Amino acid sequence: MSNLDRVAILREYIKEEPNNPFNYYALALEISSLDKVESGKLFDFLLENHPNYLPVYFPSAHFFFELDQIEKAKSIFQKGIQLALELKEEKTLKELRNAFQNFLFETDLEED
Repeated sequence: MSNLDRVAILREYIKEEPNNPFNYYALALEISSLDKVESGKLFDFLLENHPNYLPVYFPSAHFFFELDQIEKAKSIFQKGIQLALELKEEKTLKELRNAFQNFLFETDLEED
């Protein structure tokens, strides 16, 4: 199955289930290297409209970091870590904290 086929299928899933955050998440990931603008809008949509959807934090922080949106990436990491703490998702918390520490090291930023 080609990338364009997967994109078309994911768009159809969004039409069928517009309230399912996974569909937007999957599409954002699928097109992240093809259409950065649309992918960024999808990540923003998820972060704003589905803030409790924990899987979006790790890839969206990396996505915005790659676009050199450093403060936005930092904020996303911090919100994801807080959400993982609240949800008691230990594995995700550990992954987010490790990624955040690497992010801070690479950007020479400090944790607030």
